[in-house]
Amino acid sequence: MSASIVLGVGGGIAAYKACELLRLFTESGHQVRVVPTASALRFVGAPTWAALSGQPVADDVWTDVHEVPHVRLGQQADLVVVAPTTTDLLAKAAHGLADDLLTNTLLTARCPVLLAPAMHTEMWEHPATVANVATLRSRGVRVIEPAVGRLTGVDTGKGRLPDPAEIFAVARQVLARGDVAPTDLAGRRVVVTAGGTREPLDPVRFLGNRSSGKQGYAFARAAVARGARVTLIAANVSLPDPAGVDLIRVGTTAELREATVKAAVDADAVVMAAAPADFRPATYAAGKIKKSDDGVAPTIELVTNPDIAAELGQRKRPEQLLVVFAAETGDAEANGRAKLARKRADLIVINEVGHDKVFGADTNTVTVIGADGSVSRLPEQAKEAVADTVWDLVVARLPGSS
Repeated sequence: MSASIVLGVGGGIAAYKACELLRLFTESGHQVRVVPTASALRFVGAPTWAALSGQPVADDVWTDVHEVPHVRLGQQADLVVVAPTTTDLLAKAAHGLADDLLTNTLLTARCPVLLAPAMHTEMWEHPATVANVATLRSRGVRVIEPAVGRLTGVDTGKGRLPDPAEIFAVARQVLARGDVAPTDLAGRRVVVTAGGTREPLDPVRFLGNRSSGKQGYAFARAAVARGARVTLIAANVSLPDPAGVDLIRVGTTAELREATVKAAVDADAVVMAAAPADFRPATYAAGKIKKSDDGVAPTIELVTNPDIAAELGQRKRPEQLLVVFAAETGDAEANGRAKLARKRADLIVINEVGHDKVFGADTNTVTVIGADGSVSRLPEQAKEAVADTVWDLVVARLPGSS
């Protein structure tokens, strides 16, 4: 469905990346009005924005004043996205300043507002910026976490503008929800695990599984779109980093356990969508395991890995929600109910797996069972839709949710 979008562009070096975000919006059929700041126009000129959007471009309130653009743009928009959002823009938005067309639009918008900050690490971590972000989030503004990577010059750290395709993915989910009130996960901290762990046999081989991480990443994106602070723990995933998450990369089940247990300490909800290996080799061969001359295969002794979900269930605070997954090849629902009880989880997401089933696909068919006896059977649908439905179930169970 076509939407009316205001794309604000702040005056940072990442302004050029907004051209790609604009293209993604327009090619999806949305009508986009670009509103740059005066500083942004020093990085990318107005003719570029006008040509890409097919709409007039202005940064002040005096152009086409008879149309009252400083009021109309915000009133008529279905979504306002500002990418990049500079430190200055965050401060102005938090304090209600309105000295140009973009800041006026932010004050008049009655639709979802999504801000994608981009700045140096020191600026992002400054107490003033931290306070401004907290203020905006408390008002229902989606301020997504910046990415970690190369910044201007030789600097590297947190503050990089997320990939435009990932900002677009969050914006698409916000549009799909269509809510204008503070998001139902605003102020919540959630942990999501994704992907499949690998247990090394020798320097070139490992014991692993076929999990792509797509469902876990869908959970992370959906939580960001709903206003949560998201820690995503990814095991051997080759997908673009979702916008707005604190990403932790791990390889083995032991690493996944360490990162998840630590991150879950102060989380409101934990979604264990990763596929940790149940077993690992008892010993690691320092050199490549060779074929023997007689053709006899070596015997690999396995030991059981720790059950991360069960440990989280034991550690779980009374007000914390735990969602676990059960990938089954037979008697899926019965096995899932047993796992739900054994792991002391609040919800279990059950799906049948096998050749050409689930792993790597963009859709999923699941049954969600609650510790309270509830059962939700979801038809085949996009993994993003599955994630949103499960988050609905989580939100309904979180203390303080209305």
